[in-house]
Amino acid sequence: MNIHVTDYEGKEHTIDLVEGWPLMEAIKAATLPIKAECGGCCLCATCHVYVDPAWAARIPEMDDEERSQLDEAPEITGRSRLSCQIRLTAQMDGLRVSLAPVY
Repeated sequence: MNIHVTDYEGKEHTIDLVEGWPLMEAIKAATLPIKAECGGCCLCATCHVYVDPAWAARIPEMDDEERSQLDEAPEITGRSRLSCQIRLTAQMDGLRVSLAPVY
């Protein structure tokens, strides 16, 4: 099983989906350039990603804590999520996300 991550330069990377891992950890394990400064504690927005529109309704909704942190992220869209808050499941095989700009 895998997920597809588009980096800052527009290159798509296919990485292994490890069930139960936060999406952020899978991206970091693939050595993609995601900051993730707080280590997945939902205390920053440096693991901001854009979820492909085809997947938006297929992942769990964000909670108030994530929504609050996203308010601090640059270039938020309706597809914005914190990758530390998305736990990977087998049903997410093929998930597509893009790394959001970090300043």
